[in-house]
Amino acid sequence: MLKAQLRKVYKTKRAQLAQIELERCSAEIAEHLFSLLDWQNKKISLFLPIERLKEVNTFPILHHLRDLGATILLSKTNFETNEMELFVLENEQQIQINEWGIPEPIGGQKFNPKEVDVVILPLLISDKKGYRVGYGKGFYDRFLANCKPDVLKIGINFFGEFVAIDDVNEFDVPLDILITPENIHQFKNS
Repeated sequence: MLKAQLRKVYKTKRAQLAQIELERCSAEIAEHLFSLLDWQNKKISLFLPIERLKEVNTFPILHHLRDLGATILLSKTNFETNEMELFVLENEQQIQINEWGIPEPIGGQKFNPKEVDVVILPLLISDKKGYRVGYGKGFYDRFLANCKPDVLKIGINFFGEFVAIDDVNEFDVPLDILITPENIHQFKNS
């Protein structure tokens, strides 16, 4: 199936999740995430959820990572260039919802993507090789191209099934790990 078709199907599936189910699944994803590695002193690029799109609630992840001593990095999106810049999260007052409903940092220290250890990415669905379907603008693929080659790419998603993506291209960057409420899947490219 083409990404545009998959995007429509999985946006609809996610929109049908009840809030209590969304929170339960988000908590299970967080539990799996924290079982993966020692997060202390890691530099982690984390997305914050767009609530109206019912993304995985990553605020509990943010709080726990900070408690563990990780450096939290949030991205700011430039919709003219379809690129993202990273900023160190110093406090939560630094977070503001932009006009598209995306929680982003205002101000703060810029951070070089080449120094990121882990990128936690949103997605709608993925295939068995770790290629993901996002919202279709390629923000994360461009961003990941600027990270160091061994950056750990972890996708978090409510849906554990894998689909065939017919229009994967040379600019698409596969995940190393996918975390769903049910399990942790490591891809062979990791």
